[in-house]
Amino acid sequence: MKPKISDVAKKAGVSKTTVSRVLNNRGYISEKTKDLVYKAMEELHYVPNDLARSLYKKRSYIVGLIVPTTGNPFFGELTFHIENLCDELGYRVLLCNSSSRSDKEQKYWDMLLRNQVDGVIVITYNRGLINSDNKKNPVVAIDHYLSDTIPVIGSDNYEGGKQATELLVSKKCKQIIHIHGPDSLETPANLRKKAYVDVMKSYNRTPITYSVENVLDSNNHIQVISTLFDQYPDVDGIFASDDLLAAAVIAEAKKREISIPDQLKIIGYDGTETSKSLLPELSTIQQPIDQIAKVAIDSLLKMIENENHDLQLETWLPIKLIEGSTT
Repeated sequence: MKPKISDVAKKAGVSKTTVSRVLNNRGYISEKTKDLVYKAMEELHYVPNDLARSLYKKRSYIVGLIVPTTGNPFFGELTFHIENLCDELGYRVLLCNSSSRSDKEQKYWDMLLRNQVDGVIVITYNRGLINSDNKKNPVVAIDHYLSDTIPVIGSDNYEGGKQATELLVSKKCKQIIHIHGPDSLETPANLRKKAYVDVMKSYNRTPITYSVENVLDSNNHIQVISTLFDQYPDVDGIFASDDLLAAAVIAEAKKREISIPDQLKIIGYDGTETSKSLLPELSTIQQPIDQIAKVAIDSLLKMIENENHDLQLETWLPIKLIEGSTT
């Protein structure tokens, strides 16, 4: 038979109220009393009922996280930092991989609400998933616009795109091409493309952009990049909007025996630990992923605590240019 809180109280020689106060960290309890309660719990193999505690506190201490896929190094690293930060603050994370499917995102959103999570961090390419008028559910978006009332956190995409393009210009590249995600998506990442276009025009250069329609499909990456090389055999500079695209460019260039960086210079975007380990030579724009996670958690907790009167709706954190041997 599973032990009850009354069994713990009897074993520790204290009242049930005292055990409850220890479990919920309420009021002053001496270290001696805490030790007695924890020792009794251990000896009885007592496991606190989180559901009952959440009902008592009107807080589940669970945060939902919806990402397209943790298989992508950026989203995987971001998830790692969010989970660690939540753990330090006493929160658990319900992780949902959506594969960028709107139907899965809707199911996950409904599931998170049914589980009464305290708040949700969302990275979705499907705008309209969340009813922005629903004030009962604290929501924070990362690098994607969800509505005019939901805070969005990310890196300074325009500055990152500007520095990437200017680096290729400074390296004397004559034909610079930018590869990016779908134009149809309304995301802050589009500012990378805008910066590229602005810089190219400022040097009286003709911008050439290539769109990858399915950012999660590596086969689509290969097809687009192969077509790019076929159409522009003289390309000598490529700015890829993420490191996975840059890796695919490197692979295709090697297949075609194009020398990097002598004949072709490449710069990516994200600068994750994974890409630095697998492609240490890659020049890239590094996003402050740990800081993005921290600001997202801080913003969400303010909303949970109803302290969001001065909450910023847009937060853009500084990027860093990491120059490797691909440029």
